[in-house]
Amino acid sequence: MLNVYLKECLYFTSSRFTRIITKMAEEEFTRSGLSPTAAYLLMVLYENQGLSQKEIGEILHLQPSTVTRICEKLKRKGLVYNNVEGRTSYIYTTEQGKELEATIYDCWMRLRDRYAEILGRETADELSVQLEQMSDELEKF
Repeated sequence: MLNVYLKECLYFTSSRFTRIITKMAEEEFTRSGLSPTAAYLLMVLYENQGLSQKEIGEILHLQPSTVTRICEKLKRKGLVYNNVEGRTSYIYTTEQGKELEATIYDCWMRLRDRYAEILGRETADELSVQLEQMSDELEKF
């Protein structure tokens, strides 16, 4: 009976899925020297230089404290810098941070290819879209 409860529990099954996909992501992003989340933060900045930490958090669905912690790590590595205007800090990539762009996108593609090879490209893409939509619905409450 417990096995049925666990298989039918969205919390349990999504947590298990998260652990598996996180391990895969960490393995693929190792070459960049960054955590997957830090790499995704840089990807956001490659597209939009000079975002506030609040804006980055909204795009990546991260808490402000998490964005601050990641930005601080990236600053220590010399990959980003901030420009403070009043009470708002705007984040930019440094030249060293920009040099990682190709590596980060390659890690991202290798991750996508890895799970698509297992799940099938169409299934993986559909699952991503469905998870995004369901997350949006759950966040409303």
